[in-house]
Amino acid sequence: MRRLSLVAMIAVAGLMIPASAQAADGVAGVDVSNWTGDIDWAKVRDAGGRFAFVQATEGVDYRNARFDAQYGGAAAAGLIRSAYHFAQPHETDGAAQADYFVDNGGAWISDGQTLPGVLDVEDNPYKDKNGKNTCYDLSPEDMVTWIRDFTTRYHQRTKRRAIIYTTTSWWKTCTGDSTKFGKNPLWLARWGAEPGELPSGWKKHTFWQSADKGPIVGGQDSFNGTESQLKSLANPPAEVTVLGAAKSRKLYTITLKNTGPHAVTDVRLAGRTFGGQKVVKAGPGCSFSGTAVRCVIPKVNPGHSIRVTIATKPSKARGTVGINVTVGSVKVSLKAR
Repeated sequence: MRRLSLVAMIAVAGLMIPASAQAADGVAGVDVSNWTGDIDWAKVRDAGGRFAFVQATEGVDYRNARFDAQYGGAAAAGLIRSAYHFAQPHETDGAAQADYFVDNGGAWISDGQTLPGVLDVEDNPYKDKNGKNTCYDLSPEDMVTWIRDFTTRYHQRTKRRAIIYTTTSWWKTCTGDSTKFGKNPLWLARWGAEPGELPSGWKKHTFWQSADKGPIVGGQDSFNGTESQLKSLANPPAEVTVLGAAKSRKLYTITLKNTGPHAVTDVRLAGRTFGGQKVVKAGPGCSFSGTAVRCVIPKVNPGHSIRVTIATKPSKARGTVGINVTVGSVKVSLKAR
């Protein structure tokens, strides 16, 4: 018996963001916190602001008292918004702070206006109070573990990859210039005329904070791309991972796993056997005749999987047999001897 398994990804809705596509000057945005006070978001929009980062939480015991007004106000004015969490890595583990963040404003919402949440990791501003150094007295290895625990839990809770806000110097000092987080969008903090050197693991920044006080309100930020790409980051395509296995000459399985943030509906699977065999049985939602099988999966929720089993009857006792399966744009060939 020969087994074959493979993984492929299909985008069944929306648009992927090309890494090379970017606007010449980017898209303007702001970042605010409780210290910013009340905000006239219509003025922010009229001044050219298109997105806003709003502090939601810090550690596991602080929530911005103005968060609801600031976060909701940005959305009401038509801005794309994101919540951010100011990390206190010495207080609790990363997963606990991710949970606190999600439960207090940092959850991603599929409304077309909400970006993934932000993990803000930077120099310890409370050295005089907590007695910790710039890296909160964590070693680079422990800091990488802390960030991994936060981002992993955030992805588990929201199906989105958290944006990471940091400076290149802090990242080098406190994570050993880790390369492990390149899949997370980077919000780079560097005040000046150019973004400058990036932390290791990233080939481009997604956002750039170029000043702590901008001409609009709060901090001055830009998105490294077009406005349509910014909207795509807020509303990403649904994703389905397709895994296939030849269990034997007579039995094949195709597993569809929703690895994205949206429910996927009306997923269509088509298969045709080869090597002289006929389909004799298929799972629910499937119809078959001779060598062909077709299936319709009504819905796969985020984080859930659906397995389709197809049974066949070979006409010969020996020789290569199998089935070619198509799901969306993905083609899978399962073979057995």
